[in-house]
Amino acid sequence: MSRRPLLSHPLRTTAGALGLVALLVGCADTVAVDAPAPSDDVAEVCADVLDDVPATVAGQDAVRVAPADAGRAWGSPAIVLRCGVDRPANLEATSRCDVVADVGWFTEEDDERYVFTTIGRAAYVEVSVPRRYDPPADALADLAPAVSAHDPVVTPCV
Repeated sequence: MSRRPLLSHPLRTTAGALGLVALLVGCADTVAVDAPAPSDDVAEVCADVLDDVPATVAGQDAVRVAPADAGRAWGSPAIVLRCGVDRPANLEATSRCDVVADVGWFTEEDDERYVFTTIGRAAYVEVSVPRRYDPPADALADLAPAVSAHDPVVTPCV
């Protein structure tokens, strides 16, 4: 019996590598998050970003993540932020950069979600937004202040 890939878009590679970014576990108030493994200097940046994210994103309240230091999440289905992820495989020098609240983002999408990753900063911050939360830029606008405050620009994307 042949298996059909979960995602049939370039995001398939990203989602597969992430181990399906986030899965709901048990009650809808805890989200399993695939923990990134950043270098020590990036881990410091990420700790500050994670400590400074808002309690509400795109109108959704924060929910617990497991493991606790793997990221942050809001709502059900969950909007998930992970910091210190690897550079997206599809990100190229010519990739489009969408700027929301002074933060540049690389966008990937499929039928279920958008995955945004910061461009040109010390750490790669990834935000996965289920399509239910249109427009997805609302989540990015809510999270941009924490990114701007703690993840310095290395090379502006525009």
